[in-house]
Amino acid sequence: MPHYKVAIVGAGPSGYFAAQALQNLVTEDLTFAIDMIERLPTPWGLVRSGVAPDHPKIKTVAKVFEKIASDSNFRLFGNIELGKELSLADLTNKYDAVIMATGSAIGKKLGIPGEELNNSISAAEFVPWYNGHPDFAEFKIDLSGKVAVVIGAGNVAMDCARMLAVNPAELDETDTADHALEAMHKSNIRKVFITGRRGAEFASFTAPELRDLPKLEHTDVYISQDALALAYKNAEAKGEIEKHLASNLEAMKLITETPKQGHERSLEFLFSHTPKEILGNEKVEAIVYSTPSGDVTIPCDLVITAIGYESEAIPGIIFEKGKIANIDGRVIGSNIYAVGWAKRGPSGVIGTNKSDAAEVISLLVSDLKEPKNNGDVTDLINTSHKIVDQEYWARINQAEISAGEARGKPRVKAVSVSELLRLGQP
Repeated sequence: MPHYKVAIVGAGPSGYFAAQALQNLVTEDLTFAIDMIERLPTPWGLVRSGVAPDHPKIKTVAKVFEKIASDSNFRLFGNIELGKELSLADLTNKYDAVIMATGSAIGKKLGIPGEELNNSISAAEFVPWYNGHPDFAEFKIDLSGKVAVVIGAGNVAMDCARMLAVNPAELDETDTADHALEAMHKSNIRKVFITGRRGAEFASFTAPELRDLPKLEHTDVYISQDALALAYKNAEAKGEIEKHLASNLEAMKLITETPKQGHERSLEFLFSHTPKEILGNEKVEAIVYSTPSGDVTIPCDLVITAIGYESEAIPGIIFEKGKIANIDGRVIGSNIYAVGWAKRGPSGVIGTNKSDAAEVISLLVSDLKEPKNNGDVTDLINTSHKIVDQEYWARINQAEISAGEARGKPRVKAVSVSELLRLGQP
C-alpha cells in the first residue's frame, strides 16, 4: 500500500485545507503522513493574526483546523523556520511532495511621494499589531491625531478603518492584543476616511461586512447618496446587476439611509479618490487625491495603505508578481506545490482556500511516483531546538483561553515567542 509523506509549510487556512484534502483522499490503498511546519509557535495563520477581533464568528473555523490536526497521521512542527532550522532542499529531498502555504505578508506600496513619512503605514503592519503577532508587538503607531485615512476598497481596509473608528470599549471583550487595546483607549482619532480609487460599484467589500457598520453603537457611518446613485447608474448600464454587486450596493444603501446620531466618532467612504501625494514635515499632515472634479486635499494624521499583499521571497523558489511562480499550483520541475495566497495572490475569503486546496491536491496526487524513504523533518532539526507540536500548542491555547476567561474575553494573547513557549511548557 503506497504511503506518501507530504510536508506543508505554513499553518494557516490554506495549509490546513490542503491537509484536509489529503485526508479526504485516504483509502485502503493510499495513505499520507502529513507534517505541517510553521515559523511561529502558534498555528492558524490569518485566523489568529488577520481576522479582526470584533468578528469572532469568522474565527470559529479554527475548530475545523483542530479536527484536521487530530488525525493520527498529522504532525505539527511549530517554531520551525524555513531557511533557518531547515532548508527547502531538505524538505524536497525527504518528502514526496512539499506544499507551500506561506501566504502573503508584505503590504503593497502606493508608489507616491510622501509614502515614507512617519505614520504612513501598511495594513500589513497595523492588522498584525492589533492582533498580537509577535513580529509586530513592538510596532509603533501614533494615534494622537484626530483624523485617519485608510486607502483601499476591500475588507482589510474596512477592518482597519472600523478598528480605528469604534469606541474602544466595544473591543474590551475581544481578543485584541493588550498593547493595541491600551493604545486605542488613549487614541484621539475621531474621524476616519476609507477611500477607493474607483466608483462604489468596483469596491471589493463583502455585503455582510458592510451590513455590520450601521450596528456600530458609537460611530456614524457615511456614504454619499450621489456616489451610490452613480454606482447604480454605472452598474445598470452594463445590463443586469450581478448578485454580489447587488448585495453590496443594497448594503451601502442601508448605510446611507441609517439615521445619523451626531456621534463624536465617524467613518466616511470616499469613492473615485486616487491618492497622489502624502504631505507632511517628517510626519503625515495631509493627503492629496485626484478626483473627477479636481484635486482634493484631506488634512490627516495617519495614513494606512490596504491595497493588497505580496509574498516574501523564499530561497530556492521563484516568485513572480508577488506570488510563487506556478501553473495551477504546480511549481514546474519540482515536487513543490503552492496553495492559497502564495499560489494565487491575496484574493478571496478564508473559505476560498478550501476549494483551491482541493484542486491542487488532486494535481499533486496525480503526480505521485514511488514513495520516498529518506526520513523526515525530525532528522533535520537540532535536538536542542524547541519544537511546538500539537500537544505543546494545546497547552499554549488553553493558557490563553484561561487568561481570557478571567477577564471576560475569548483569550488573552501572548505576543512574544518566549512567552508563548513558556506558556506551553509541560
